[in-house]
Amino acid sequence: MSAVPARRRPAKREEADDAEVGPWPRDVSREPEMKISEVVDRLKTEFPALSLSKVRYLEGEGLISPYRVGNGYRRYSKADVERLRYALTAQRDEYLPLSVIRQRLAELDASPQAPEPAPIPRVVAAGGHAVIGTSLDAESLAHHAGASMAQLEELVVIGVVAPDAHGRFDARALGTVSLALRAHRLGIPLRNLRAVRTAAEREADVVDSAVRYKRVRSSTAAEDAASELAGVLAELHGALLHQAVSALG
Repeated sequence: MSAVPARRRPAKREEADDAEVGPWPRDVSREPEMKISEVVDRLKTEFPALSLSKVRYLEGEGLISPYRVGNGYRRYSKADVERLRYALTAQRDEYLPLSVIRQRLAELDASPQAPEPAPIPRVVAAGGHAVIGTSLDAESLAHHAGASMAQLEELVVIGVVAPDAHGRFDARALGTVSLALRAHRLGIPLRNLRAVRTAAEREADVVDSAVRYKRVRSSTAAEDAASELAGVLAELHGALLHQAVSALG
């Protein structure tokens, strides 16, 4: 009988050869115990737009390789969920194209010293409870980002972050404010970040124009295309920016 490929066979860590480098993450269960709907339910709080078709799409792109039972249905492990979380976070927070995410995962798979998944981001809400994907009031956002209230107010005025109708900020604002403060510490006045916001909005218009037809055909296809295109433009923007800075001489 031919052996079942390692990537399709649920294996326990303690039964593996210590010298073997298996798919990342390695200290997370690979038991195929979840249906695709359960995977989406686990990640929905962190990624509200996640759908069944998006999970299947990422599988088709080679980012995960779930186990297939006899009737052809897929079963997912906790390790599959962590790979999905890694990919979705890279798309959301870094706007990386799938080709780059796939390469990063391949590097993690190949490295025996690859770190285990980072803890799920948590924010301490009122009452001291840690929750995932929560919104933040201005004071909490400033505290967790290390900003003063005056700095946060300036970022709101220039449109770098924006509260909702209830005066709260989504979890992504925490990363945005932190990046703005890093730029500020490197010498850029916060008010000058208005130009960065404007450039991002113009690039978003370019993405919107490119995927408008796909949005009519399929909202999921449009979302995937927009995410991929945003990642490519982010890379291009970075390359052009470095080129322009080098030309300053």
